[in-house]
Amino acid sequence: MKNIFTKSFWQERDVELYIGKILRFGVVLASVITVSGGVVYISQHPQERPNFKTFVGVPEYLRDFSTLIPRAFQFDGLAIIQLGVIVLIATPILRVAFSIVAFAVEKDKMYVMITCIVLAIILGNMFFGIGG
Repeated sequence: MKNIFTKSFWQERDVELYIGKILRFGVVLASVITVSGGVVYISQHPQERPNFKTFVGVPEYLRDFSTLIPRAFQFDGLAIIQLGVIVLIATPILRVAFSIVAFAVEKDKMYVMITCIVLAIILGNMFFGIGG
C-alpha cells in the first residue's frame, strides 16, 4: 500500500473524484439523519400541527452542541434533525479542509494559501459572525 502523503499517490488519482465522494457522502448522510429525525419527531408528536402564523424559534437546547448530542442519543426528534443540519453544513467545510491537504501534498503553495484563507473566512464567520 502506498503512502497517501506522497505526491505520486495523488498524481495517480483524481482529487476531484475524492472531493465529489466527500460531498456526496456528506449530503447522503445528512439526508439520512434528517429524515430519521423527522420520522422520530412525527412518531413522538402525531397530533401536533404546525402553526405558520407565528414564528417560534428552536428551543434553547438545540443551539448548543454540548446539549444537542446527548438529546440526539435520547432520540429527541428535533435534536436529530438539527444534527442532520449540522452534518450538512460541515460537509463543504470538510471538503475545503481536504483540499488543503491535497494541495499541500502536491506542494502547490499558492492554492494551499488561497484555500486556507477560504477556510479561515468560513470558520471566522461561523464562530464570530453576527449574533455569534
